[in-house]
Amino acid sequence: MALVDTKKMFEMAYKGGYAVGAFNVNNMEITQGIIEAVAEEKAPLILQISKGARDYAKNSYLKGIINVCVEENPDIPIAIHLDHGDDFETCKQFVDDGFTSVMIDASKLPFKENIKLTKEVVEYAHKHNVVVEAELGQLGGIEEHVVGVEDVMKHLTDPDQVVEFVGKTGVDSLAVAVGTSHGAYKFKTAPKLAMDVIQAIQDKLPGFPLVMHGSSSVLKEFKDLINKYGGKMPDAMGVPEDAISEAVKMAICKVNIDTDLRMALTAKIRQVFAEKPAEFDPRKYLGPGREAIKQMVKHKLHVLGCAGKAAECS
Repeated sequence: MALVDTKKMFEMAYKGGYAVGAFNVNNMEITQGIIEAVAEEKAPLILQISKGARDYAKNSYLKGIINVCVEENPDIPIAIHLDHGDDFETCKQFVDDGFTSVMIDASKLPFKENIKLTKEVVEYAHKHNVVVEAELGQLGGIEEHVVGVEDVMKHLTDPDQVVEFVGKTGVDSLAVAVGTSHGAYKFKTAPKLAMDVIQAIQDKLPGFPLVMHGSSSVLKEFKDLINKYGGKMPDAMGVPEDAISEAVKMAICKVNIDTDLRMALTAKIRQVFAEKPAEFDPRKYLGPGREAIKQMVKHKLHVLGCAGKAAECS
């Protein structure tokens, strides 16, 4: 199966009350861990590439790794997505480079300017059969070049603006601000997501797919390992998985996960270095890291409810 876009995925996810996992990739081991988990669980998959990943590994290398995933897993629908494109030229570049989905993130701009830029990207992308995700409202936290607001609950997406935004841009999906936050240090106290905002948008635009960014859970298993073996993440806190499971039964059709991947890899590398300080073979510490990613992703696919849904999304 060739790379696919997300239209069928989101249609089935919306109807079925689940979400497709969108996992950020930065190197071969992370990508292998993700695809092995997805293949075993028979789930649809979105692999996304951020600006930081492009700066680190180059888009050509990452796209080459993803192409191998597609070739070796013909029964798994895989979309390749540009995460947080911040201008028209970046989005155009990735449309031209064969991505099946791009995100234009103009959420920091005034509402009318966000509409204008998003519409320009949509018009170009749709001419090339590429779908577009945009963002309305602002998240908190920090992820690479994306710096969020401090008080996320004061910058939630306005459901009334969503109707106008979608109508004027023709965008295919929308990342909404519902109280989530980028990075590992998302919250100081246990968060409560704005489920009422999701419900209000769903009521106003039934059938329209929403996206949840900043949705890593900062799993205790990996936080504890990192701290046990020399790390300093005592205050790291993420989005509770029960809240994610609740949101995906509504209009959330795509859930972004990045921090949890990094933590799984880092935790296992730290463990190997601490327990086997003489180890210098990268395969002996990246291998356990890859396996940790695989097991974590398998778990996430069940949290999202998309395990076993590959065939219906093809």
